[in-house]
Amino acid sequence: MIIRRLIPIFLTLAFLIRPAPCIGQESKSQPQDGTARKSKAVDFNRKIFYRNKLEFSLESGYLPFNTAFIFDFLAGSPFKPYPLHYTLVPFIASLRWQLEDVRGPSFLRGNAELSASTSYTWIPRGAEKYYGAYIMGLRRNFVQPNWRVVPYFEGRAGLGFTDAQGPKGVQFAQGQNFTFTFTIASGVRYNFNPRYSISAGWGYMHVSNLYLSLPTPDYGINVYGPMYGLNIRLGKAK
Repeated sequence: MIIRRLIPIFLTLAFLIRPAPCIGQESKSQPQDGTARKSKAVDFNRKIFYRNKLEFSLESGYLPFNTAFIFDFLAGSPFKPYPLHYTLVPFIASLRWQLEDVRGPSFLRGNAELSASTSYTWIPRGAEKYYGAYIMGLRRNFVQPNWRVVPYFEGRAGLGFTDAQGPKGVQFAQGQNFTFTFTIASGVRYNFNPRYSISAGWGYMHVSNLYLSLPTPDYGINVYGPMYGLNIRLGKAK
């Protein structure tokens, strides 16, 4: 009888003082949670593309392909290049300021950045020999989660000076030294880490004086070709 009365007491004590699971046992029950946390890791591109980030970039290219002015159709002009062909080799130094954090739906997800640049363009083929300009523009980065390769599209415009040969009688050359320019470029950027990246793509460049040289004709330069660049973050990491 006494044993029967003691059995419930022993069972209760055994339950209360049962040993806690050891560290090894706990670790066996945790990997699933840890894996889940890693699979939901924060997009590393948010450390590369974010509001108020500043970068310095160096770009260059080789633009040997001549074409018509891409907006000739708006002026009712025939879409064909001029007989005098040019090759431009631009060197562009820029400050890039990212205006926003990454946002947007689906393939439009990304951010915008503003650039301010100075450029020197060597002209190995054509009537003139050089072109210097100050240009500004906007770029759209199409940023997908955890992609190191980021497509972009960019447009820039500005003003500059060249050694115009039109006033010296060279046909189809530029009509005056002071000119305007705009560029359109598209390509991809590869991010090594939050500080360094490179880019490669194609660019179109237009140079003209907007008919300010009349009666000397304004023919303009319209070329395109490959572009490439190096980007370096300025300041501390996010």
